[in-house]
Amino acid sequence: MEQIERTAQPQPSYDDLLFTVEQLKIENAQLRRMIFGQKSERFVPVDADQIVLPGLEAPSGKAAKTETINYTRRKREKAKVTPHGRSPLPAHLPRIEVVIEPEGDLGGCKRIGEEVTETLEYKAAELHVLRTIRPKYAKPDGEGVLIAPMPSMPIPKCEAGASLLAHILVNKYVDHIPFYRMRQQFKRNSNIDIPASTIDGWFKGASALAMPLDKLMRDMIKSSSYLQADETPIRVQDPTVQGKCHTGFMWPYLDPVQGLVVFDYQPSRSRNGPDKMLKDFSGDLQTDGYKGYKHFEHRADITLLGCFAHARRYFEKALDQDKERAAWMLSTIQKLYLVEKEARQANLSYSDRYQLRQEKSVPILGEIKEWLHQNGTKALPASLTGKAINYTVGMWPRLERYITDGRFEIDNNLIENAIRPIALGRKNYLFAGSHEAAQNAALIYSLVATAKYHNVNPTEYLEFVLRNISDYPHHKLADLLPQNWKLRAQS
Repeated sequence: MEQIERTAQPQPSYDDLLFTVEQLKIENAQLRRMIFGQKSERFVPVDADQIVLPGLEAPSGKAAKTETINYTRRKREKAKVTPHGRSPLPAHLPRIEVVIEPEGDLGGCKRIGEEVTETLEYKAAELHVLRTIRPKYAKPDGEGVLIAPMPSMPIPKCEAGASLLAHILVNKYVDHIPFYRMRQQFKRNSNIDIPASTIDGWFKGASALAMPLDKLMRDMIKSSSYLQADETPIRVQDPTVQGKCHTGFMWPYLDPVQGLVVFDYQPSRSRNGPDKMLKDFSGDLQTDGYKGYKHFEHRADITLLGCFAHARRYFEKALDQDKERAAWMLSTIQKLYLVEKEARQANLSYSDRYQLRQEKSVPILGEIKEWLHQNGTKALPASLTGKAINYTVGMWPRLERYITDGRFEIDNNLIENAIRPIALGRKNYLFAGSHEAAQNAALIYSLVATAKYHNVNPTEYLEFVLRNISDYPHHKLADLLPQNWKLRAQS
């Protein structure tokens, strides 16, 4: 019988087995956190005087130091309430009065008062037709005909007016309602069936109308001296990709000083997108640790800033595996955010915020840096704590740079708030119909995100823009940006 020669397999070493066990522990902790853990990133440190239930004891170690904090706060005024204990309905809402007289003979009765009950009612949005009538007059002696000029339409030879176009854009890009659901609403509320191709055409026309604002906002972003940048995926239908959607990316850029947000659609996540957008940019750029931004370190005209929220998330993930060290870092980073909260509540100027950070944040950053130095070699590199430490150490020059200028933010949360509507939209309209549609969506997202930043009603704003931009002087287009339109509307 033929002998089968077998090659002996090398046995894994103790270190290899230990590494495998640690990896499995990490994967198990992550899976348990995904399934059973809380989704919030908020960290609440355990109070030393708080009663701890059995099985939930804090990690052993030195007793936590305590301090007594005394403060005063303004007492809130109680809202006026109706006799029934409810707050009155807003006075700005229109009132429709219905008078109900008692039954029976009121002859000889004297009215001594009334009982008023207010309830909120709702009327579904309905389409209506605006008929623009222009009388024609014949001049005497046959000299011609007089007729008023027709006001400019948002889209020539289009049945949709500015208010309807604004409603459609806000419904999709603020309230995340797909076009097909809008068609169902129009059918249900107004008994009108609008073809899908018609709404698509209206969207393209409205986007083309607002395109000059897109160019203006891009020019303003490129001339800024401080930007935040991020990226988020979006699925796009592409005829060249069979059986599935193409994954494109929205790259938002935020100028926190001007309050300007610009979305740039790119077919990929490569660095070509930010390279093209920031070709003429010179200043400070705040990002997360994505490697697509790393090459900007080699540009002499750009200085990179980091995001403490991203660094914090690494330690938040390590909380279940290494509670003592992760909790220390989360509590210490929380102190940095308390300084930011103090500056925000006091509405400090940039120079005053800089001084406050020098006084309070610099010592805290020194504690964190020393802790990272002491614990850098104590955690396994493959552990969650090790990854958190390595990320923070690698990003440290960028992370601590925010204290050098009062304009700078401690994190990228402002830009992350701007891209949140895209994440919500993906769950509803699922994908963009084409790369062109994705580019148009980027334009609308830029307008509504900037409007939100300045607390501008997006429906009122977009209706004004679509109704007037065709006849607006080109050299005054900046008046139609949300922040400038708000000032004009208030004046």
